[in-house]
Amino acid sequence: MNTNHEKVALVTGANRGLGKEISKQLCAKGYAVFMASRDIETGREAAQELCDQGYEAIFLHMDVTDPVSIKNAYGAFSQKADHLDVLINNAAVLEETDRSVSIVRLSIESLERTLKTNLIGPIMVVQDFLPFLEKSKEGGRIINMTSDLGALAHMKDSYPAYSLSKTALHAMTRQFAAGLVGKNIAVNCVNPGWVQTRMGGPNANRSLENGAQTAVWLATEAPRQETGKFWKDKREVPW
Repeated sequence: MNTNHEKVALVTGANRGLGKEISKQLCAKGYAVFMASRDIETGREAAQELCDQGYEAIFLHMDVTDPVSIKNAYGAFSQKADHLDVLINNAAVLEETDRSVSIVRLSIESLERTLKTNLIGPIMVVQDFLPFLEKSKEGGRIINMTSDLGALAHMKDSYPAYSLSKTALHAMTRQFAAGLVGKNIAVNCVNPGWVQTRMGGPNANRSLENGAQTAVWLATEAPRQETGKFWKDKREVPW
């Protein structure tokens, strides 16, 4: 099946949580959404759930830590779409379950795994899918889902691997924004807040719907000249 939608989006880590909710909100705004997930079963279920609601959602198998998997996803995407308007790097891991874990006891193996998913993966996805973003008629948009824990403005010694990976993702956002000047592609990162996901936990103070809003706004409504910035609640915030 080839998509006939004029507006096409790709969301990584879309099988659950924020990725799934962002996909749903983009579908509601008229996008065909490729829902990427490394878990085939839950990824297909999530896409089918949106299809059953009348949306065009396409499952895309992708493990962002595996360069071959990303290239295979690129090939599968190319069979169904000829351009990409929105890329949302949402897939991420948080291995540290205890906030009190200090960087002085940080497992380097855990740090390497976290950086591979939270930083290197998004870089590879952008690099591989850039040719499709460049074909967007209105200009492409890249949104990196990040966290307040990655902001240097008030960083403390907690969740060190995750925090370091998100700080690096902020820097990656600035690098791509500068590197794509003249390409008509905006690159931004978003702090969704503390959201009720499997990662955020049941005590989080934000719903999925609220947590997805700023990312969807940046993907669909924000002024295109806004690029290289860190956002929360549709406002630029310090990092």
